[in-house]
Order: sequence, then structure tokens, then C-alpha cells
Amino acid sequence: MTADLLLSELAATAEAKAHAAAEPCPCGTTTLADRPDGTVVRHADTVAKAHATDTLLPELTLRLTAATHVPGILLQPLSPTPVALHGRPVTFWPYGAPVDPDNPDAAPWEDAAALLAALHRTPAPTALPPMRGPAKASRAMARLRAAAPAHPATAPVLRAWSALPRWARAEAPMPDTRTLCHGDLHLGQLVRHPAPDGPWRLIDVDDLGTGVPAWDLARPAAWYACGLLPPDEWIRFLAAYRTSGGPAVPADGDPWPVLDVPARALTVQTAARAVAKAVEAGRPLDEVEQALVDACDRMGTAPPELAAGYAK
Repeated sequence: MTADLLLSELAATAEAKAHAAAEPCPCGTTTLADRPDGTVVRHADTVAKAHATDTLLPELTLRLTAATHVPGILLQPLSPTPVALHGRPVTFWPYGAPVDPDNPDAAPWEDAAALLAALHRTPAPTALPPMRGPAKASRAMARLRAAAPAHPATAPVLRAWSALPRWARAEAPMPDTRTLCHGDLHLGQLVRHPAPDGPWRLIDVDDLGTGVPAWDLARPAAWYACGLLPPDEWIRFLAAYRTSGGPAVPADGDPWPVLDVPARALTVQTAARAVAKAVEAGRPLDEVEQALVDACDRMGTAPPELAAGYAK
């Protein structure tokens, strides 16, 4: 199966879902993403996503079912049952307007934090598999080992990885197995629905599950620690999460004893992916990528926090 064939048939599937009538429509189809882990197209107000080929259908179905029980936080799927297309499960969603990448000052950090806090306070509505954050970090490390075993940046990333507790490397159960987590929080996981000015909602249930809620705060925490997120934006995000009653960190005081391990794990994961991508593209690391590797190198001299049972 070629990528063009998948896109063509996914577009036709989205059009069929968008329009009950049989007559042709003038809407046209837009490709929103085309990656091995997710091909996404939009037709009118319907979005169709072809998930990764290794997606476990029973787990995806559980995640979709859970999403239907969390309105006001997660974008609701148009159907809780995936369909098959060229061996890939396909899900359907209403279109939502994404965060504008060209307007960083308008990044909805407070809205993201409030949604996360609400998600973390919500009991898991159905039986769910573990949140997939640590598993994705482990996958990024496998990609690094395969793509760049001899690259000079690989060694510090591997050292930082080996210093993490086993649960953060997906080698042991997470210390929290009850809290509902998104699993892959970043600003690309937010849309306004109804578009263009509706309330913000979280999207992408591929990693949804139960686990350590601090993982959902770890990417902005890691960016802040690496100097990639301005301090005022991190403070706004953390303050909004606490104000909204988020349980991942203490209501006041130092949050880092809880955030340290997940933030380190996300830094290592992001650095591993960056190095692998650079090697695969045959180019040197850029400034941001080198900053991530440098952060991993610094981690080798300071062990993770041994606090709150999170560094077991």
C-alpha cells in the first residue's frame, strides 16, 4: 500500500462520513497530518484519522469509549467504534480549530492547564490500559539506538535515560494506576470546538489511560527547565493547574520533587527523537536540538529526585 493510496481512500472515507447524501459536494479534502503514527484528513467539518499500524484495536476502542464519557474536556468522537482501512484503524471526529503556531503570545496555557486538571480529577469512566507516555519514551530510545548508535549526542542521551526509574522507562508499572491521564500533552493537542471560537478541548486519545498525572505536565516543565519555554508561560501554566485543583502537584510550594522524573523523561525522549531525525535527514543538530542534548548531559551528574515514591 502506498501513502498516496491511503490518503486517497482516507479522503473518500472522510467525505462519506461527512455527507449522508449521495450527491457530489464541493468541499474538498485537506490533509492535516501524514506521519506513520497518524494520517489525518479533513472534509468539511469531519476529520478522519488513520492510526498507526501497530495500534491495538481493543485498547483504542476502550480509549474512544472513555472519551465519550468525558464531555467538556476531551473532544468527542463521532463514533466510538473504529473502522478498518488498509490494515489501519480509522476514527472520525468533528473538526476543531487548532492553536495558531504563528501567534505564540496567544498560546492557551491556562486553558490547557484547566483541562488537564479537570481530566486528572475525573475518575476513569471505563477500564483503561496504562497511559502510554513511558512506552512512547522507550520507543524513542529504540529509534535512537537504531538510527544513531555512533553519533556523539547519543551517549549523553542514553546516560540520562539509564538514570531514570524503571517505571519511567516502561520497564515496571507506574506508581499511580488510577488517575486518568492524557499521556501526550502539548499545544498541538488542543482545538476550539465548534470552530473557530468554541471552547478549547483536548484531542488525540491514542495515549489516554491511567498513570502518573505529572507526566501530563512534564513537557512544558521540561521545556522550561531547558530554557525553551519562557518562565512567565511556565508560571501561568502551573498556576492555572493549581488554581483548577489539579492533583498532580502540591497546591503550593515546590512542584519539582514530583515533576522532576517525568520532566527528565520527556527531555530524554525529545532529545532522542531529535537526534534520530537529524541523523536520518543527514544534517547537524540545530540550536534547539543541541540544547536538549546538553540538558541530557547535565542530567548525568544529578540523580532524579527521590521523592513521593516516584523514583522507585
